[in-house]
Amino acid sequence: MQKTVLITGANRGLGLEFSRQYAEAGWRVIAACRAPDAAKELAALALEYNSVQIETLDVADFAQVEALAESLAEEAIDVLLNNAGVYFDKSGQGLGALDYQAWSRTLWVNAQAPVKIAEAFLPHLERGADKLIVAVSSLMGSIADNTSGGSLFYRSSKAALNAAMHSLALDLAPRGIGVLILHPGWVKTDMGGPNALIEAAESVAGMRQRIKFFDLSQSGQFIRFDGAIAPW
Repeated sequence: MQKTVLITGANRGLGLEFSRQYAEAGWRVIAACRAPDAAKELAALALEYNSVQIETLDVADFAQVEALAESLAEEAIDVLLNNAGVYFDKSGQGLGALDYQAWSRTLWVNAQAPVKIAEAFLPHLERGADKLIVAVSSLMGSIADNTSGGSLFYRSSKAALNAAMHSLALDLAPRGIGVLILHPGWVKTDMGGPNALIEAAESVAGMRQRIKFFDLSQSGQFIRFDGAIAPW
């Protein structure tokens, strides 16, 4: 039976690469993004693979999240892949010049939205075979690994995401639903920049292996794309 993955932020970067690789692997891909009309590469992918279904979703708009969940009410989803995220930290905006609205927005999109999406799509996951929530996080959310400071908004949002997903893993284990928190590595994307260490294809291939071989004993763990355990 064909499996289904729902991917947020599917229009570029890691989300687009996840969509491409899952489509190539024969999965049904529900590719969600804020502005499908502007997502030219995603549209081309959908033309190439009829298994790719593009949906409009701004993860920060919780009414839109609920509406999409309702429109897909009869669907079974195997993997719910929370990939969408933002980075609003700017050079020179440290203490004394913090943009608290930008910080709140970062927390909303990076930490609260993935929980809302998991909540809205729980019935769909329960009908799926894999029953897995995936959160694309970052080692920048690791408190133990933070030796350089900076990026206050992004670091705190990813730390919050990690904590929330770990709690969901414990809460959802009795229902057979797993949660996997992934560090994609430093990837050459719009967010990662040109000086990053790895290409999106390598990162996503590694994360897909972690997803493929996941079992409930790993639920709530923070794992690197290459399989190593990431520090909290």
